[in-house]
Amino acid sequence: MRRAPALPRLEAAAAERAWRAFQISCPSLTSRADASGLTRPEDWRELCAARPADFARFFRTRFEPVEIGAGAAFATGYYEPEIRGCRTPQPGCEVPIYRKPPDLLDANPATGARGRGRLDEAGNYVPYHDRAAIEEGALAGRGLELAWAADPVDLFFLQIQGSGRLLLADGSVIRIGYAGQNGREYVAIGRLLRERGLLPAPVGMQRIRDWIAANPEAGRALMRENPSYVFFQELTGPGPLGALGRPVTPRTSVAADPKFVPLGAPVLLSGMDNPAADGLWVAQDTGGAIRGPNRFDTFWGAGAEAAATAGSMQSRGRAALLLPRGTLRRLRHAPAQR
Repeated sequence: MRRAPALPRLEAAAAERAWRAFQISCPSLTSRADASGLTRPEDWRELCAARPADFARFFRTRFEPVEIGAGAAFATGYYEPEIRGCRTPQPGCEVPIYRKPPDLLDANPATGARGRGRLDEAGNYVPYHDRAAIEEGALAGRGLELAWAADPVDLFFLQIQGSGRLLLADGSVIRIGYAGQNGREYVAIGRLLRERGLLPAPVGMQRIRDWIAANPEAGRALMRENPSYVFFQELTGPGPLGALGRPVTPRTSVAADPKFVPLGAPVLLSGMDNPAADGLWVAQDTGGAIRGPNRFDTFWGAGAEAAATAGSMQSRGRAALLLPRGTLRRLRHAPAQR
């Protein structure tokens, strides 16, 4: 970990947008433990109480940019998909969208060992049902259906994004957001297609969808190679919601690995291959594929433009965390705390 170069000049509107997103995160920053070990709740309280007149100056003078490792970053994108759905099953709309099941546990009740699973009929703690089992009906008949989707491929990609909008035939919309995950490892099917020589790099979302459409049986089997399965809840307030349980902001919120990035902290991406990713972001979300230092997933909102930008976002550049001034010195003098 080292101090990064000073922040470049920040555009006023983008700085204000980042400050407002940062304020949304403040109740979490000042109250919850930072899994990365970089900051403490008290480090953020003065910053969260500030009401700056100049937002760009606030970020430039009240934070210190810090690089984790070499600072080499990789960013992808996500968005809020819109797919066809229905409240009750009907012909052409019969793919269940499940709520989080009550038998999905976060730890073994007998030993306390962390790890999602369930108790089987013999009382043994076992991994929760994988994607294939759920699609074959492991949860059917339990009243867990939140709604139904018209297309299983649409639902698969909505699960990857973590939230979305169901467009009903009468013109109304149901907004759904992440409620839980089955604990199985996330497997990127784009990587499988590339490794098997079925699609050349770069493998974006639309190219994956086109391949599945052209190879429906193989595509169905391919999707099942990702055993991870996401459960949803209906959203009635602002959203979609990030990992902090607070709304994320298009073109401002980013998903990160909380083991390396304090959730709620500002992040500067610069020199990215795709300049759309350059700028000030706020780490307010996580993701199954977002693992390791300097790995980020930028949020672009909803609609066709957001889908196109997110689907093609695979960009390399540099990343710096913006931490409260004095953090780096404290960590260097107390290495046992890191």
